[in-house]
Amino acid sequence: MTLQNNKYVLAHRPVGVPDDKTFSWKTSDVPELADGEICIKVKMISIDPAMRGWINEGKSYVPPVQIGEVMRAGGVGEVVASKNEKFAVGDHVVGLPGTQEYCVTDGKGFTKVDPALAPINKYLGVLGMPGMTAYFGILEVGQPQAGETVVVSAAAGAVGGLVGQIAKIKGCRVIGIAGGPEKCKKVKAELGFDECIDYKNENVKKSLKELCPDGINVYFDNVGGEILEAALANLAMKARVVVCGAISQYNNTEMGTGPRNYLALLVTRSRMEGMVVFDWAKRYGEAAKQMGQWMMQGKLKAEEHIVEGLETYPQTLQMLFKGENKAKLIIKVAA
Repeated sequence: MTLQNNKYVLAHRPVGVPDDKTFSWKTSDVPELADGEICIKVKMISIDPAMRGWINEGKSYVPPVQIGEVMRAGGVGEVVASKNEKFAVGDHVVGLPGTQEYCVTDGKGFTKVDPALAPINKYLGVLGMPGMTAYFGILEVGQPQAGETVVVSAAAGAVGGLVGQIAKIKGCRVIGIAGGPEKCKKVKAELGFDECIDYKNENVKKSLKELCPDGINVYFDNVGGEILEAALANLAMKARVVVCGAISQYNNTEMGTGPRNYLALLVTRSRMEGMVVFDWAKRYGEAAKQMGQWMMQGKLKAEEHIVEGLETYPQTLQMLFKGENKAKLIIKVAA
């Protein structure tokens, strides 16, 4: 019997926040495998802020998703058919299967994972792209030293929460920035940050000045905009600013003006550097091993916010921009 594949494809490029019309639900037959191909039954897909950038036309670190293409998404699934000697039926793999129930691929970009070592959802969180981003972003780009002050925006998010915990492991004083009392409470009580600023109810610039009297040594930026400007206004000498994301700017309908106070970098002799996790792809194994050890030692906590059903994808994606997700956001596609 021919398998049926349900999927979301990009219908048009949105202006502002993606809505229900941005994607179209399609059903098609799963094609027969050619030599060298595998068929993956997708079990879970990762919902990430990067998805918003992937559907914009224009130059970026990866080509944009084209109109009519399956929406790009990281995911984990099980090989259910194989004509590729590197993969056997029953193997679990992680890669970019897209927002669909079945993925036929030559296997390039997919890596085997062991569900006996960790639940498969962990391979989309702490052992997946968010974990790798946090690990290499803070350690390789931020280069925190024991005793320094590290500030992390979107501190309750999938990347930010891990960044802060890693900085604590390295002996730093860590201050988070998050939205709302509930998230700030979680950042301190559960993730172990020293302080957390509620950007929805506090003056971030003023709070940073009070909490960082000697300045910020490392600022890990996930949001951009006014919060980035507040951090730049409070840098210590020779500070490092890690540009990981700018979720506050992704849905702007006009080009932003950028940080108006960027000359703070000159005054403090600081550097601001962008990072894309794919640059460290050859070292993912190293990071996963270390993160796994920290989890077993109880030094690192990671949670997932799992939503049931591929059909919820457009609404689930919007949760990111409304701040409704409570942890790493994942859609469970199949059991």
